[in-house]
Amino acid sequence: MNNVRTRFAPSPTGYMHIGNLRTALYEYLVAKGQGGDFILRIEDTDQNRYVEGAIEIIYDTLRSVGLIHDEGPDVGGDFGPYTQSERLGIYKEYAVKLIEAGGAHYCFCSEEDIAKQREAADAAGTPFKFRDPCHRYTPTEAQAKVDAGSSYVVRQTIKPGEPCVYHDEVYGEITVEREILDESILLKSDGFATYNFANVIDDHLMAITHVVRGNEYLSSTPKYNLIYDSFGWQRPTYVHLPPVMKDEQNKLSKRNGDASFQDLVSKGYLGKAILNYIALLGWSPETEQEIYTLEELTKAFSVARCSKSPAIFDIEKLKWMNGMYLRALSLDEFHELALPWLNQAIHRVCDLKEVSKILQQRVSVLGEIPEMVDFIDELPEYDVEMYFHKKMKTDKEICIRSLEASLEVYHAIQNWESVDELQASIQALPEKLGLKNGQVYWPIRTAMTGKQFTPGGALEMPYILGKEEAIHRTKVGLHKLREIK
Repeated sequence: MNNVRTRFAPSPTGYMHIGNLRTALYEYLVAKGQGGDFILRIEDTDQNRYVEGAIEIIYDTLRSVGLIHDEGPDVGGDFGPYTQSERLGIYKEYAVKLIEAGGAHYCFCSEEDIAKQREAADAAGTPFKFRDPCHRYTPTEAQAKVDAGSSYVVRQTIKPGEPCVYHDEVYGEITVEREILDESILLKSDGFATYNFANVIDDHLMAITHVVRGNEYLSSTPKYNLIYDSFGWQRPTYVHLPPVMKDEQNKLSKRNGDASFQDLVSKGYLGKAILNYIALLGWSPETEQEIYTLEELTKAFSVARCSKSPAIFDIEKLKWMNGMYLRALSLDEFHELALPWLNQAIHRVCDLKEVSKILQQRVSVLGEIPEMVDFIDELPEYDVEMYFHKKMKTDKEICIRSLEASLEVYHAIQNWESVDELQASIQALPEKLGLKNGQVYWPIRTAMTGKQFTPGGALEMPYILGKEEAIHRTKVGLHKLREIK
């Protein structure tokens, strides 16, 4: 089969980690960039780590960012089942075949036997590598013990020989000495296959042509290749990716409290912005372009431009990119996304669409919205000194004149629903008072918000707050100013 086929094979152990999502994205891009198929496989052989609901999280995450798989547990396909716990009989069958081919053997050792070897290695100060005494059994003797009901696992057989060499699309030629490869368990005593075995069998039977995964598997891949070679199967093309790092020393890890995809979405980051950002963690485009749709990424991506170096996750860069995505939306689209956050923070009756209009050009993450608009519900306590702005050249007299003039405007306007009339009247005040714009607008903004930094100012806030509240807050401001000796 010449068709390019990649697979995303997550374990259902919780939320989607950023590194896992990047792997899924690159697998998707490798396949779709060459007109191939992107397959989802659920690797749930480690039942101790299974988390209820985690499979649905995987489906929802991929769907939300547009990484639509061609085959998988939920959509079917010609190479199923696509969940490993449903393939146990297949692994047992191929474990027996691998034993017959000389690539594996039955091991009857207990945990105590292994522990004794580990203790001896620790006492001698040497690295532990299990030396399986079960190699002494002939195939007939081993089969007799199995038939007699002895508990066993199937271990890989690694015979002495030349170094294992293979090519990786990112790291080039990789050489690993056989002596350092341990004979790991392929089939556990409970009948479940380990990752080391199941992924090889599944990748071959599902006709996977390109295996994309983290570079922590570079040193283990020779063991997988020995299994391919024992069966006489063609090895896939390997693409190993550098890790995503929190900083120069630490990997990004949920265990260390670092954000998962779901965490970022819950804070108000857009899924498409996250996907765009992580595409650039380990891959560099040929141009200076940074904002990409998934379709554009599919055309631009090439493994040849993937880096060998770790990529550092910069939350500030993601925040910038997310802001770019928010500002590219239509007002209606932004308002729909902002509405849950606005409803969380604002309980006063006001024009929330108008609030969204002033927020859209200023917010970077939707989760910033509640703090940015918290003054709308209730005027915070603020120091009168806030009125006196050095750059705006405001003083007590100027602030009082400006607020008194704004108060006259509020009383005079009958149709408060007309935002244009209200704003035009406020805009006319600086010339009418013989003052600069800032000398009039800064006091009005301070009276309306009680904060130095707000998404809207003198032109927007009176309308949003409403006539009664605008008048009330202006009177509060005048009272503060007049109390100054």
